[in-house]
Amino acid sequence: MGMDGMKGKVCIVTGSNSGIGFETALALAGMDARVIMVVRDLGRGEAARKEIVAQTRNGSVDLMQCDLSSLDSIRRFTTECKQRYDRVNVLINNAGAVFARREVTQDGFERTLAVDYLGPFLLTHELLGLLKSSAPSRIINVSSGLATRGRIDLNDLQSEKSYSGMRVYSNVKRMLTLYTYELADRLRSSGVTVNAVMPGFVATNLGRNSGSLGTSIMFALTRPIQISARKGAATSIYTASSDEVRDTTGKCFAKQKETSSCPMPDKALQAELWEKTIELLGLPND
Repeated sequence: MGMDGMKGKVCIVTGSNSGIGFETALALAGMDARVIMVVRDLGRGEAARKEIVAQTRNGSVDLMQCDLSSLDSIRRFTTECKQRYDRVNVLINNAGAVFARREVTQDGFERTLAVDYLGPFLLTHELLGLLKSSAPSRIINVSSGLATRGRIDLNDLQSEKSYSGMRVYSNVKRMLTLYTYELADRLRSSGVTVNAVMPGFVATNLGRNSGSLGTSIMFALTRPIQISARKGAATSIYTASSDEVRDTTGKCFAKQKETSSCPMPDKALQAELWEKTIELLGLPND
């Protein structure tokens, strides 16, 4: 699509007040897209929005609040989004978090699962009608290289048997990647593409917010080998805007090209995970 092709396109970026999300929103705003920054904290979000507008001179940067750990918050956001916008051309499910201790959300879900998988699943589900009517449109799920280490136990999606922050994060990112493949299959011929992105080992606030001293120290010690958020965002920006991937769907991208270094599709597991997820979220199975 390139810079000219993004002019006026409506792009949603979750978790866009810092890190990869901020750099993604900044780049898309620089291409003259209409960017909807979706953040949990409106104060920090507004500061980031002002910075993006100042840097790009693009006044079409909007801010909306959504807490991905809350189903109510997601439904409020998507309802408002459908009232305010008549189209969505790009949805980037970027927000992510890792938690040192097992916590449960108000909906009764383990928090990593809620923020990194169930939240994006529900948000995408609620906006699918708009994405389809805006086709050609693109969904980009920001996964992680750790997804290759993840294991999916369909009988323990909530990690009740045992819990370790980074292990659960890896498992959940694997779920997000398999969901990407499954959704791509279900949306074939709809004009909506769905791809996963591996941003690389990026210097962001992810580890700092984990609540674990060990995780924070690990992220601090490895800071010298981490890449910048701007570099980490490059693949999200590429899959959102490039003409080269206009018709590509159900794939995984790293370093701005298709990669095989991520979980392989597993049709049976994907289908079962989909069923379990629909059940957990209480969604109609259509």
